[in-house]
Amino acid sequence: MQEFEKITISEISKNDMLMILEALEYTGINSKEDDFLQLRNNIIKELSELAESSENEFIEYLRG
Repeated sequence: MQEFEKITISEISKNDMLMILEALEYTGINSKEDDFLQLRNNIIKELSELAESSENEFIEYLRG
């Protein structure tokens, strides 16, 4: 198996990304593990920066 440091998400659908983010939020809240919420927040931050939008605008885009 090849080793890699980063994974690209260029082929993931908006719906799948929203489901991943919601699953991280649900898991973080219900397990009381902050790592899941931090990962969710980091993903949203990075993707909203790439989209040149606010984090709220990006979430609304995924929901749309």
